[in-house]
Amino acid sequence: MSGKGAPELSVRNCGDLRVAVVAAQWHEKVMDGLIDGALRALHELGIDEPTLLRVPGSFELPVVAKVLAGRGYDAIVALGVIIRGGTPHFEYVSHGVTNGLTQVAVDTGVPVGFGVLTCDTEEQAFDRAGLEGSNEDKGHEAVTAAVATATTLRSVSEPWR
Repeated sequence: MSGKGAPELSVRNCGDLRVAVVAAQWHEKVMDGLIDGALRALHELGIDEPTLLRVPGSFELPVVAKVLAGRGYDAIVALGVIIRGGTPHFEYVSHGVTNGLTQVAVDTGVPVGFGVLTCDTEEQAFDRAGLEGSNEDKGHEAVTAAVATATTLRSVSEPWR
């Protein structure tokens, strides 16, 4: 299982963070699971009013994440699904999205939770989507990682007491 060895993150004092979730529309059932997991994680962390925006596909995630980073959000969570097909499209989109989201985080200093599934099959996507019977909940994990990173960044920008 790909989730083996994942850290158990404990995130506190984050209810005041501004968090946006940007989610692709392709693969509706998988996306519903990812979004539900992300919103559940935000609620568990005390972030009850996140922004949720939808974009056509995963390729559009980086540009919206970049704009949100420039508008004062403390963390952004990008959710999408890319399933391998019979053409090089999978590689192009996967690389573009991954590099784009990484660039947003590095250029802006705003953490971007990576909840983009890159799977060989639809079954693998369902198994990671946080749906009933899934082994993993990547939407939840992406939120937790982004918010944990945002609180870490906040701690280094505030004076030590």
